[in-house]
Amino acid sequence: MSDNLVREVAGKLFADLVPPKLVNDAEAGEFPAALWRAVNEAGFPDALAAAEAPGSLAGIADAAAILREAGRRAAPLPLAETMIARWLLAGAGIKAPEAPLTIAPVERAATLVLHRAGKGWRLAGRAAGLPWGKEAAGIVAIVDGKVALLAPKTANLRPGKSLAGDPRDDLSVDAEVDVKPAAAGVDAALVYRLGALCRAVMMAGALEEVLALTVQYANDRVQFGRPIGKFQAIQQQLALLAENVAASGVVAAAAVEAAAGKGDLPFAVAAAKARVGEAAGRVAEIAHQVHGAIGFTHEHRLHHLTRRLWSWRDEFGVESEWQQELGRIAAARGGDGLWPLLTSW
Repeated sequence: MSDNLVREVAGKLFADLVPPKLVNDAEAGEFPAALWRAVNEAGFPDALAAAEAPGSLAGIADAAAILREAGRRAAPLPLAETMIARWLLAGAGIKAPEAPLTIAPVERAATLVLHRAGKGWRLAGRAAGLPWGKEAAGIVAIVDGKVALLAPKTANLRPGKSLAGDPRDDLSVDAEVDVKPAAAGVDAALVYRLGALCRAVMMAGALEEVLALTVQYANDRVQFGRPIGKFQAIQQQLALLAENVAASGVVAAAAVEAAAGKGDLPFAVAAAKARVGEAAGRVAEIAHQVHGAIGFTHEHRLHHLTRRLWSWRDEFGVESEWQQELGRIAAARGGDGLWPLLTSW
């Protein structure tokens, strides 16, 4: 199935099943179980794990198409986390629960370790900002080239929330886990990059919707006898907004292609997360300026998107972290290697 068709199907599902009330209810603590059932029945959480070869990212285009539409509608689900978790479990030969899953760690500073306990394994350590930890049926961690499946009830989860109101729990654990070797080539660094790529794709989708809402509002809002979108100052702001949205879509799509084996993944993900994160700040600022006071109200849908943009840009590495990564890659390639890297991407 082409990623365009997948995106069309996902777009219709999320448009039909994610009204603003559902997002508000989720932020108030009500997990959208009916939405999850529909998403699960559509097979979306298995988009990455569907590849025949363990550890293959052949399904990344379909996964990205789904996540872009989920981001566009601010769908309050651990969909990206479940995709990555099921992909990890499938590669390791561990049966995945049908319910939502999450992954750990999501920050480089986490301190999770695996150690032998008799014939089994124990996972110990701490990890902050775990997405949807208390709602997950399992926490999947990759440590030292091994995949571990942890039951949330065996860990200490301190509840928290992101700026968007989505659950972000702090994990403290020392418990027995089911452990298997990860698929060849799969390690914690790759999983971290996949998390960053998923966030970049979700932000690209949210940015597209912010642009659509802002253009529509500028055409509908009449001031001094004409739509505010007719004023040159507003047109200039909308042009800047559209420029950042277009750049984000291109760089995110290029990173997805790189993940599918058509480019340098570390370089592409670093560029995507840095550029889309930068765009998130600029676009949110312009959108709220154009909307004026109505854009700051809880009743308006704009905040569902902009608060997620601000939240997602901070997860799996902020812009400065990935800009430093770009610098390291450029320095390692040297003067003769940088230009071929840029032109091939």
